Amino acid sequence: MSAPMKVGAVVITMGNRPEELRALLDSIAKQDGDPVEVVVVGNGSPVPDVTEFSTHVRTVEVPENLGIPGGRNVGIEAFGPSGRDVDVLMFLDDDGLLARHDTARLCREAFAADSGLGIISFRIADPETGVTQRRHVPRLRAADPMRSSRVTTFLGGANAVRTQVLAEVGALPDAFFYAHEETDLAWRALDAGWMIDYRSDMVLHHPTTAPSRHAVYHRMVARNRVWLARRNLPAPLVPVYLGVWLLLTLVRRPSRSALKAWFGGFREGWTTSCGPRRPMKWRTVWRLTRLGRPPVI
Repeated sequence: MSAPMKVGAVVITMGNRPEELRALLDSIAKQDGDPVEVVVVGNGSPVPDVTEFSTHVRTVEVPENLGIPGGRNVGIEAFGPSGRDVDVLMFLDDDGLLARHDTARLCREAFAADSGLGIISFRIADPETGVTQRRHVPRLRAADPMRSSRVTTFLGGANAVRTQVLAEVGALPDAFFYAHEETDLAWRALDAGWMIDYRSDMVLHHPTTAPSRHAVYHRMVARNRVWLARRNLPAPLVPVYLGVWLLLTLVRRPSRSALKAWFGGFREGWTTSCGPRRPMKWRTVWRLTRLGRPPVI
């Protein structure tokens, strides 16, 4: 019998939700099986007092806000290069809450049973209503959030990643700061042969929110969409992918100010460095298509 997989967790915080953070840590501490080691990253701010969880919780404070991917990468490295001190890392939003006590155990079982499984995306549900927003189901056919399936991306604040994936394909792209960093990692993982599952039975409670609440939302969504395509897609697909998203943005009829910010970000995506370009193989394009989401939408 092999030893159970070691599970860790990375939580980044701006220090402004101390009660929610402690509730999340309490839900992690109550997970079945071996304790989950946690690293809380103070992303440009002090970490609130979490001494009550000090047995299995470490804190790291960085002097400036590194953005979501940058902060999570600090947490990964706190578990050793590419997180190698554990087999699996959960990434959880600091205002979330693991709804069940068996999530870590289900992660261990899923990764142990499927050697090709690289990433699991949890279901996010509102704690009051139980509703899962359509945008939180990482596939085009999102009408039934209770259906688990293979998918092509994952939710950044409610997931588990096999650390072997991070060692093989690299961490999240720091420069993205906010938006699309998960898809960048997902495409690289899929191109390396890993699979991604959406699991409706692994639930993170999280209040219903709109992503546009962030002031930088429209600019970074557009900029990072361009970077994502430039970094990862075969050259013929780059204009197709970005053209489709341009049309979808116009169809959604954003406000004048939002559209101005979006076009500013779109332009920035073309005029600034996107980092190293490693276009996916055409067989990966076909795999994404067979999974229901060709990389043109």
